[in-house]
Amino acid sequence: MNKNQKILLGGGIAVLLCFIGLIIWLIIANSHNTTAVNEAQARADSLAIANDQLLLTNEFNQLNADFNQYEGQQVYLKNDSLVHKYNEARLKVEGLIQELNNEKSKNAKNMAASRAKIKQLEGEIATLKNIVRHYLEEIKRLGEENEGLKQEIQQVQQKNEQLNTQYTAAARSNAELTQTVQLAKKLNISGLSFHAYNKKGKIEKNITKARQLGASFTVTPNNTAAPGMKDFYLRIVSPEGTLLGGGPSFQLDGSSLSSTSHRKVEYANEELSVSIYWDVNTTLTPGDYTVEVFCDGYRLASRHFTMKK
Repeated sequence: MNKNQKILLGGGIAVLLCFIGLIIWLIIANSHNTTAVNEAQARADSLAIANDQLLLTNEFNQLNADFNQYEGQQVYLKNDSLVHKYNEARLKVEGLIQELNNEKSKNAKNMAASRAKIKQLEGEIATLKNIVRHYLEEIKRLGEENEGLKQEIQQVQQKNEQLNTQYTAAARSNAELTQTVQLAKKLNISGLSFHAYNKKGKIEKNITKARQLGASFTVTPNNTAAPGMKDFYLRIVSPEGTLLGGGPSFQLDGSSLSSTSHRKVEYANEELSVSIYWDVNTTLTPGDYTVEVFCDGYRLASRHFTMKK
């Protein structure tokens, strides 16, 4: 082998070695690039999962806020089945979020499991949304129903108030009518007079010499009054304010009053003259004497008479 051939052989070997080295370098470089690409893809996937988890967590928190906003209106619900369903779904979502948080501390081999949990989390939150929607619809429906009942109760109360007002007015009218009828039946007297009499039965001007006191009056006709025997009661009060007693008691407005004297007379709805006397049994003094006449529970007259000495 001559010198030239040796040179060519050596050059070929060198070129071959360079080519082999280049191939090895390319293989190594490609291996590094593939690893970098895989790592970049893993980081991108991890960021995507973290972003999806963040969005779903925010959505979950908003659902909780909406639910808690209306939690005080649970009184409208006839049963709390929706609340139980919501709480069950909420616990599942919270569990999945916690599992995803735990996955962050593990390697990329769990990426597929994280994606599966994200998908499951989306489904659970969708269920949660549906429950909240039904919950709010039920509260709205029952709230409107409750408002309708309130209006009906108010209408009934207003009607009752109107009826009570009408009843009170009717009762008052009946009472007034009854009182009018009773007053119409009341006897009326006129010409009430009062005199002192001496022992001879003649009018005595000196009250200190009186042996008898007498009141006279006329009962006027009244066709609405019940005819029959009537008890007329006479009360005489001295100037000192003392009742000249001795007569029977009678009823007036639910109370018992003592009388000075009494007389029973038959009344036939015609004009009737009545005189009632009282025998003096005490010392009489000059002054103003009050004379009252009663019958059937009514005061028929009350007058003052000045008696002199």
